[in-house]
Amino acid sequence: MDHPDFRANGRIFATLHGDKKWGMVKLTPDDQQEFVETHPGVFIPEKAAWGRAGGTAIRLAAADEEVVGDAMTRAWQQTARNRPVKRTSTRRKKK
Repeated sequence: MDHPDFRANGRIFATLHGDKKWGMVKLTPDDQQEFVETHPGVFIPEKAAWGRAGGTAIRLAAADEEVVGDAMTRAWQQTARNRPVKRTSTRRKKK
């Protein structure tokens, strides 16, 4: 999708937008609420259902490195608990 992403068990838990001004972490709704309330203007729920499910935008210029690290750690921990994505290969077998 033309931007870096961070994965655990084959699932994305954070991304860096192409403009490098914004990032996104996949938090639980409770964690999202905590970060939005304690760091207004830094963490913003994504739009629509994605945001209600915990998708949280990060305004990187306003963010503190330690706080972003905490959010990414929580997102990683939550995602790592999930079962791995079952991979289906689209590559052709070599002859």
